Amino acid sequence: MIQIHNLHVSVEGKEILRNIDISFELGKTYYLLGQNGSGKSSLALTMMGHPKYQVWKGMMTLDGDDLGAMTPDERSHRGLFLSLQNIPEVRGVRLGEYLRTIHNKHLSAGEKPLSPFLCRRYLTTLVKELGIPEAFLDRDLNVGFSGGEKRKIEILQMKLLHPKYIILDEIESGLDIDAFRTVAELLARVKSPENTLIIITHNFRMTEFVKPDEVIILKSGEIVERGRGELVEKIGVEGFGE
Repeated sequence: MIQIHNLHVSVEGKEILRNIDISFELGKTYYLLGQNGSGKSSLALTMMGHPKYQVWKGMMTLDGDDLGAMTPDERSHRGLFLSLQNIPEVRGVRLGEYLRTIHNKHLSAGEKPLSPFLCRRYLTTLVKELGIPEAFLDRDLNVGFSGGEKRKIEILQMKLLHPKYIILDEIESGLDIDAFRTVAELLARVKSPENTLIIITHNFRMTEFVKPDEVIILKSGEIVERGRGELVEKIGVEGFGE
């Protein structure tokens, strides 16, 4: 479980999050909603340990341990995964080798690293499941991929690493209708009792594919309302208000 209590966060001396109290339980799905600038992405980046976001009050714990004391890579190794709005392209790094590297970096104690041959065989199985051409493994990381293809690569990483807490920051960004549906359906297949989805979105259609256990509304850096699926329907009709 991730527990956040009385969290206050500043960027360059300006407070952007205040009085944040949330618990994210394993096996559940949470939606963080709100207008642009409400603090949704700031909360996600704070949880992942972005150095720009300074916690000056409050506590975050991950399975009982102080999350704030962990470096970003330690948070990743403990099961946090963040899907960014804008996925970077990295020239000179082959997708297949990148995936082998992150897989071997996330091994549990006693597990043996995968050789290039064994990793390729394993990845070939995964890309077929996701409808990703095997040839993509030989291309530079995300270079020249469409928005939908980049999102599929992120889901491939989720299936490879099995993160416990998956934060998805507007994954619908840059997707057409067909690509959105494909990504949403794949995401629904990734969801399991062994992981938690924390979905930041402006597209409420995502709830048709991945049902929320809790909906949390942020405004001006604070939580202003909580509810379940009916809250999404209410906002769809009434909006977020002033």
